[in-house]
Amino acid sequence: MSQTIYLFRHGETEFNLQGRYQGELDSPLTEAGIQQVQQNARMLKSIISNPQDWKIVSSPLGRAMQSAEIICETIGYDVQNVQQDKRLAEVAVGQWAGLTTSEVESTWPKRFHKEDIYSWYFHAPDGETYEAVTSRISDWLEEIQCEPKVIAISHGLTGRILRGLYAGLGREDALKLAVSQDMFFKLSNNTITTIYSDFDDFYLY
Repeated sequence: MSQTIYLFRHGETEFNLQGRYQGELDSPLTEAGIQQVQQNARMLKSIISNPQDWKIVSSPLGRAMQSAEIICETIGYDVQNVQQDKRLAEVAVGQWAGLTTSEVESTWPKRFHKEDIYSWYFHAPDGETYEAVTSRISDWLEEIQCEPKVIAISHGLTGRILRGLYAGLGREDALKLAVSQDMFFKLSNNTITTIYSDFDDFYLY
């Protein structure tokens, strides 16, 4: 059975603006973040024919659900029908949640420099391992494989890993994937298409 997944990252948050790692913590969308989600949602509306045919699933974290509400309002979908799934939540960074890169580096210099820039998240005290994240995301992808039309709202790092698993990428390549909040992704037939917004037009890559 053919399946299409549209994968969104939440819009910019106050923590994003401050350069703070959120993990399982939360902060509200900025005005720019709200505009990002609205623009992406308008493009989604122009692509799909009937929103009611789609299953919408969101991370339960506040910034993702705020984004889901904006998407639903824009495309004409009852937000009460959005399913929350913690398997789409952001990677937990334990004691590093709420801190900036410089704060982490000054307190945990050895742990911070243990891996490259794309992997250091997974060495956070009390944080999630890469294997734990791939396990929950793989479980979600397997569970929805019989759903033909899915719209998912997730996060930056989790979204990278999800797309990597979908495309069969290795860990290093998956963690280097783009995470801009001015774009979303179409996953279909083992291919990932980037749908990018510049607030005036959109482009497919």
